Amino acid sequence: MTSVVLLDYGSGNLHSAERALVRAGAQVEVTADHKAALAADGLVVPGVGAFAACMAGLREVRGERIIGQRLAGGRPVLGICVGMQILFDRGVEFGVETEGCGEWPGTVDKLDAPVLPHMGWNTVEAPAQSVLFAGMDPGTRFYFVHTYAARSWELPSSDHLAAPELTWTEHGSRFLAAVENGALSATQFHPEKSGDAGAQLLSNWVKSL
Repeated sequence: MTSVVLLDYGSGNLHSAERALVRAGAQVEVTADHKAALAADGLVVPGVGAFAACMAGLREVRGERIIGQRLAGGRPVLGICVGMQILFDRGVEFGVETEGCGEWPGTVDKLDAPVLPHMGWNTVEAPAQSVLFAGMDPGTRFYFVHTYAARSWELPSSDHLAAPELTWTEHGSRFLAAVENGALSATQFHPEKSGDAGAQLLSNWVKSL
C-alpha cells in the first residue's frame, strides 16, 4: 500500500486530512519524524492560520529541510492551503514579511476582493494535462477558506522541479488555486473538505506516487 506521511508541525486539520488520505487509498502516518517523512512514498504538508505561525512551526521540526531533501531526490510533496503558501519565497501579512521555504519564487499576499476571507465553494481552471484534476469536469467546485494567496507566478528557480501546471480561480481577482511542478504539488483549497471532488483529487495524487 502507498505510504504517506502527514507532517505534524502544529498546524493544519490533521484528523480530517488523515481520514481523507486513508479513503484515497494511502497508509497514513501523522508525524514529524525525519526518517519516516523522508522514507514515505508521499509527504503532505497541511496548514491553517497565519503564514508566519506556520513557518515558525515548520522550522521547529526542521520541516523545510524535509521538504527540500525530498524534492532534491524527486520525492513527491503535496501542500494544502497555508501548506501551499509557505512553499513560496515569502508571505506578507499585516505589512509584515515572513520568509517561506523558497521552493517557488514569488510572494503570498492579501487577495484583492470586496469580501474577505474567501470562504466557500469555487470552480477552478485546471490545465488539460493536470494529474491532480484528471477525470474531473470543468465545473467541479472545491472548498476555499483564506484571505491570502499567490496571485502571480514567476519562473521556478529550483533546478529539480519541472515546468509547472498552473490552476487558477478568481475571487475579486485571479489567484493560484493549485500548482503541479514536478514532484511538488499544492492546492490553496482544502481537498479534505471538498467532498467527492476533493476525494478524487487526493486519490489521483496517491495513485501517482
